Amino acid sequence: MPKKFLLPAAFLWLAVSGVALAQTIQRLAHQPPDGAGVCFQLTDGTVMCQGNAESDWYKLTPDNTGSYVNGTWKKLANLPTGYVPDAFASAVLADGRVVITGGEYLNGFFTLTNLGAIYDPRANKWTNLPPPASWQYIGDSPSVVLPNGTYMVGNKLTKSMAILNPKTLTWTVLPGTGKNDFNAEEGWTLLPDGSILTMDVKRAPHSERYVSSTKTWTTAGSTIVDLHSPSPFGCIPYGPGGTLCYYPPGEIGPAILRPDGTVFATGSYSNTTSGAGHTAIYDTKTKTWTVGPDFPNGDNAGDSFAVLLPSGNVLVEGLFSSYEWDGVNLNPTLATPGSLMMLPTGQVLVGGTEVYNPTGTYEAGWAPTIASVAASVTRGSTYKISGTQFNGLSQAAAFGDEFETATNYPLVRITNNSTGHVFYAKTHNHSTMAVATGSAIVSTNFDVPATMESGASTLEVVANGIPSAPVSITVN
Repeated sequence: MPKKFLLPAAFLWLAVSGVALAQTIQRLAHQPPDGAGVCFQLTDGTVMCQGNAESDWYKLTPDNTGSYVNGTWKKLANLPTGYVPDAFASAVLADGRVVITGGEYLNGFFTLTNLGAIYDPRANKWTNLPPPASWQYIGDSPSVVLPNGTYMVGNKLTKSMAILNPKTLTWTVLPGTGKNDFNAEEGWTLLPDGSILTMDVKRAPHSERYVSSTKTWTTAGSTIVDLHSPSPFGCIPYGPGGTLCYYPPGEIGPAILRPDGTVFATGSYSNTTSGAGHTAIYDTKTKTWTVGPDFPNGDNAGDSFAVLLPSGNVLVEGLFSSYEWDGVNLNPTLATPGSLMMLPTGQVLVGGTEVYNPTGTYEAGWAPTIASVAASVTRGSTYKISGTQFNGLSQAAAFGDEFETATNYPLVRITNNSTGHVFYAKTHNHSTMAVATGSAIVSTNFDVPATMESGASTLEVVANGIPSAPVSITVN
């Protein structure tokens, strides 16, 4: 059961605690017309957010200096009639489309719907997406875009998964071979070797890895501390006439892969004495777990958002505060109530209404590098660009289970040398959706905006808010 979005009042203790904070918050100059829930970074540099009516969507376009704070909103197409979901699985695909599947709530009611839809930014159109064969329910489920670009979603009520081929929009259902427990309330974290890590909720403190080559789950060992919270709910009716029962196994917090190859996994109120959530760290190189610090002041991160900052810190929302994990300490920071998503500026979009400006910066070795791109490009044309680490070192976003807003795909930013105006070229058909690809040469295609300014310019590839070194190009 999602915690929904946090209220600023929950963070008032920070204002009177005397904590000195270098980070800042900026409110957007133009607010979303119908509020904003979950948001997605589109590959043309714009951001789309779900409105409070839940069937409506809006697009935030940065101004001509690249500022999202001073950006403007535009209404997008509504979801297909009858599909008004909350708490769904989601992703931005390698071709630039957005997919959402399921929903814990439909039209405001607990239904575990199996409806879905795909959004095409070029056509500004949503299209119905039929569910996998025999799946009557999906609800709020874990999902991930695999390195090969296919989209995998877990069946909330069973151990099975389904993989969507984005080209044919057909599903392949897998039985979940080797899975220790059902997928409910679990989150999936993409690792550098292409496998998927999850922390069990029903069978806590066990963890598991999914290996695509064998299509099987295998143990990833004990998280040592319990990251899940006991469920306060008994039977939650759903199905025809409410005749079926869902028994929630509890909650868990988000888990984020960091540049050093560790996964910072956060817990819900697993410490029943203090109410505090535990944390644990998984080392992808040694495949071992160590215990992290408990959340301070009895706080926890059950069903909360987290993002990877350019500095390598993890910004995670608790119930009472937000925190930055720096690899050693879990430090209280400014309030970030609402959904979190990394922007290409290195800022974090918070709830679609403000941005969080973090401190610190990235190491040079974390940035994308450009190996090959045309020195001269023409407006309205498409070009290929290649280099290294175009997908960043992490998905850079997580929630306890649903609301996946990963940004591990390249954006192309072009700045006119004369005016300083910033343009984003829509990227699509990335060669991989893997993370931490190291020295491997990867590529994407980009469409030069037909309306952008011509002349001498610089081009950067940006992944998870970290830009490459700029290269000089001429726009014709």
